[in-house]
Amino acid sequence: MAGFPIDRRGLLAGAGALVASTRLGAMGMKPVAERQFTLTGPGGREIRVSEWKPRGTPKALVLFSHGAASSPRFYEAVFGPWLAAGFHILAPLHVDSIEHPRAKDFPGLASWKARLEDMRVLSAHVGKRPWIAAGHSYGGLVALTMGGAAAVPPEGWSGPLHDANARAVVAFSPPAPIPVLCTAEGYGKVAVPALVQTGTADLLPGMTGEGWRGHLVPYEAAAPGGNRYGLVLEGVDHYFGGAICRYDLPGPKQLDRLADATRISTLFVDAYGRGDKGAVRRLDALVSDVLPVRLLRK
Repeated sequence: MAGFPIDRRGLLAGAGALVASTRLGAMGMKPVAERQFTLTGPGGREIRVSEWKPRGTPKALVLFSHGAASSPRFYEAVFGPWLAAGFHILAPLHVDSIEHPRAKDFPGLASWKARLEDMRVLSAHVGKRPWIAAGHSYGGLVALTMGGAAAVPPEGWSGPLHDANARAVVAFSPPAPIPVLCTAEGYGKVAVPALVQTGTADLLPGMTGEGWRGHLVPYEAAAPGGNRYGLVLEGVDHYFGGAICRYDLPGPKQLDRLADATRISTLFVDAYGRGDKGAVRRLDALVSDVLPVRLLRK
């Protein structure tokens, strides 16, 4: 995918479960329970969905899109706190994942269309009820598109890109504007409350222009007054030091800042996914222009 920083190196498919258990223990959480089921996509394509259910009645539904070449199971450090907060999480395995059996059949931009199809099918599965669109990196673009960002429709696509059931967006380190996927102007069309996160070390091979600040463009481009938040974490890279997505990285894992990200994203979902006015007040009390946790609002 020209210009898109997809790094397939080092996503160790066989090591995920063991490393996840160790890491979650270090964060004071028990490993989360995952189950899987399969949906049928266009042309009969199988879409494997991972599901994590909280104890008791779920307080919010999150549809999560993983990063390029990754897999839902590489995000349990995020899912653990969300589950503890009562969020029900569903995450498809996209065709660009190194764990997908048909990854070679979807080169380049073919994965863009398939990702959008995955989310459309998953939304139809859960029915007409509100949910939170969330994602990391490439998945952050998917989540923002679900929330109204005017991304570039893939060849052969029909109907809207956005989903009317997406009540709010949580985008961890979405890509900077890429003309074949989404421009800055397109990002500015996000129509729902959104939380966009990046870090001051959030740099990837091949990135140009604004450096780590490019990940913040969806926040910067959005019109004021729509409950949009930008979260900048000092020293945080694209993978929180290997705590998410890239378990093979040498670290150290940026667990304190990841705890900040999950805490603030949980407050955001409570505030704008559940309509909790108390959560809005607590979230806005954290707004600050000072690092290490810089929370912007407009």
